[in-house]
Amino acid sequence: MRIGLFFGSFNPIHTGHLIIAQHLLNSTDLEKIWLVVSPHNPLKEKASLARDNDRLYMAQIAVEDHPNITVSNIEFSLPQPSYTIDTLTHLREKYPQHDFALIMGADNVISLPKWKNYELLLDKYKVYIYQRSGSALVDVPLAKHPALIFIETPLLDLSSTMIRSLIKAGKSVRYMVPDKVYEELQLTQLYKH
Repeated sequence: MRIGLFFGSFNPIHTGHLIIAQHLLNSTDLEKIWLVVSPHNPLKEKASLARDNDRLYMAQIAVEDHPNITVSNIEFSLPQPSYTIDTLTHLREKYPQHDFALIMGADNVISLPKWKNYELLLDKYKVYIYQRSGSALVDVPLAKHPALIFIETPLLDLSSTMIRSLIKAGKSVRYMVPDKVYEELQLTQLYKH
């Protein structure tokens, strides 16, 4: 099976993540998408993250009714900080019957040379790139690499950072996050302080 791995902190998961995942299922040869909840991205500040299990749970309830999108906590059991190439290697060993590909936003192409063993990653895996606002790649030489497959996706100016700010300010995030995630956020103190 061809599986797209959509890594993220999902802090919290929002409608934009799900639109991208569904669009990739509709427009590529990917058969399933695994949302890989990362405990800590080495290029991001850890202090702003909600607890791992809270982010995992919200991602799980967001897609529990979707037959082709599931959530993975595989990185929770791997050494920290987590590096994409290590996770891909682990998944390839654990699930040799699957063909894995990576899904990432276009803004990550610029920082890709900073990733651990990025050449190996590009040698062994396809990488589906979805466009994000403000991520022009005209002058990025790596953007022409044959492993990178650029996909036109519907763009929403929506981010987890914006959602956290709205919650902290006491504003509603209804419709910006899936209904079940919205209900969970209403019941908890997540992102309110």
